[in-house]
Amino acid sequence: MHASVGDRLVVHGRIVGQQDHVVEIVEVLGPKGAPPYRVRAENGHETIMSPGPDAVVDHRKAGE
Repeated sequence: MHASVGDRLVVHGRIVGQQDHVVEIVEVLGPKGAPPYRVRAENGHETIMSPGPDAVVDHRKAGE
């Protein structure tokens, strides 16, 4: 997985009816774009994530 600051991280819902969780990557902490990432949710909450196989990087910048 490779990401840059401003990309979006999409974590797919694991059960039927559960929506995807989308956050903005605000800092890349791993080498060469690798996880972990500091992310920010729409409500402003920030956390550090090491995404699993149910997550994908959306290279469109937040706000696009």
